[in-house]
Order: sequence, then structure tokens, then C-alpha cells
Amino acid sequence: MVWLILILLGAIWGASYMFIKVGGAEIPPFTFVEGRALIAALALFLALRLRGETLPRTRSEWTPLIAMGIFNGVIPYTLITWGETHITSSLASILTAAMPLFTVLLAHFWTRDEQLTWAKVAGVIVGFVGVVVLFVPELRRGMQIEFWGEVAVVVAAASYAVATLVARKFLGGVSHIVASAGQLGSTAVWMLPLSLAFDHPFSLRPSLPAVASLLTLALLGTALAYVLYYWLIEHTGATRTALVTYLIPITGVMWGALALGESIGWEALAGLLLIIAGIGLVNRTAAPTRQIVVGAPVEGE
Repeated sequence: MVWLILILLGAIWGASYMFIKVGGAEIPPFTFVEGRALIAALALFLALRLRGETLPRTRSEWTPLIAMGIFNGVIPYTLITWGETHITSSLASILTAAMPLFTVLLAHFWTRDEQLTWAKVAGVIVGFVGVVVLFVPELRRGMQIEFWGEVAVVVAAASYAVATLVARKFLGGVSHIVASAGQLGSTAVWMLPLSLAFDHPFSLRPSLPAVASLLTLALLGTALAYVLYYWLIEHTGATRTALVTYLIPITGVMWGALALGESIGWEALAGLLLIIAGIGLVNRTAAPTRQIVVGAPVEGE
């Protein structure tokens, strides 16, 4: 049962990049992220009511949730959505997988108990070599718009890493459903004025597949995925749950190839293997920072 849910979660988060590709092609990034965050937040608010829980009431409790809404929602969701208008969903899923590498680097400077070791340094180097390999095709073409799409997704991965550290430091005793609902609600609040000001959402006429992709991403790839993620942590521990980090880019590539017909070049395969190897090296040493993520490495991550 546990392994089935772990595989299911990896498949759901991997599919998120496919849904972003389809929905983001017709719905502008600010509006797409607003819809995703708002729908997911409403679903989690309902879950809160059913569980008899309530949202925080004080400013000190809301401050880290607002920060999470920015670093785990506004920045990465928007950058990945925009990036996927110029690159494949498969490539986006691989690039986002670099998040644990950024987490290890940032934790070295921002925490006292997560210092770099030689094993971690080796993992970071191997992983970032994989990221560089992924950029090779665009560097050959002279840094056109596709190059900046890749850069946007890498910055999103770094933003997820910042969110990981915020969660570890400030959200240790907060209910997982409360934290997820609060940060997604915060994301929706931040994105609403951007959507209204730049996208003119009420004049949009997206197709049924685009709307269905947004709804599926919000309910399945965001709200339900959070619930499954924390269920796994509670029942199997953070270490085993962290295995989903390896599944997301693999399933992301599979969904992109099977559902969208995306081709996989040798650079993508090499980059994927190097990033996974780098994460493996980093995970060989204790890495609790990555294991306490609120709103996990997803798109999922």
C-alpha cells in the first residue's frame, strides 16, 4: 500500500508538468497560477473544516505561510508555467529536480546543522554538471528564448529550496493541512492583482483541454498530492517519502513522451541521470532539511 501511494504520488507530480504545458499554452501564467492556487486552496480549506482544524489567527503564525506562498507558490509556479511555454514539459521536470542541490548549498550558509561535506559537494557538482548538460542545445543556438525558459525553471527550483528552509525553521509544529492551505491561499492572494492587471482573465476563452488541465493540476497535482505526501511522511517517515524526488523527473519524462509526443535527446537523458546521481550522493548523508518540506519539491514540485 505504501509503495503504491509513493509511486502514485511520483506519477501525479510528474504529470503536473504535462498539465502545465497544456493549460499554460492558452492561459497566461499569472492567471493560470491564480486559478491553480485558488482552486487547490479552496479544496484544502474544505479538508480543514472536515478535520475540525482552523487557519492561524496571529500575524506571527501567518508570516511564514506568506513567505511560503511566495517562495513555494508565486515564484516557482509562475516561472515554471512561463518556462514551459518555451521548453518541453519533460525538460522542465528534469530541471526542477535540481531543487535538492540548491537546498544543500543554501542550508550550508543558513543553518548550523547542515554543513557541506565532501560527499555533498560531490553530489552538488555531479548534479549541476547535469544541469549544464541540459543547457548545451540552447547554448549552441545562441541563448534564444528557449534558453531563458530553462533559466526560469532553474530559478524556480532554487525558490523551492528557499521554501524548504523556511518550512524547516518556522513550520515545524504546524499541521500539514493548515500549512498547505495557508500557503496556497497566500499564493492566490498575491497572484490575483497580477492576473487582473496583466492578463485580463475575464476576456480569456481557453479551450476545454486547457481548463481541464488547470482543474486537474489544482485538485490532483496540488491539493491531493499534498495530502498524499504528508500521509506518506506520517506513515513511513520522511526518508522513504523523499524517494519521490527520484520518481518525479522520470515520470515527468514519461508523461511528456507518451501524452505529448515530446522527444528525448541524449542531452536530456544524460542530464537526468547526472542529476539523479547527484541527488543520490547528497542523500547518502543525513539531509533532514529536504525531508521536512511543506509543499514538497514539486511542481511540483
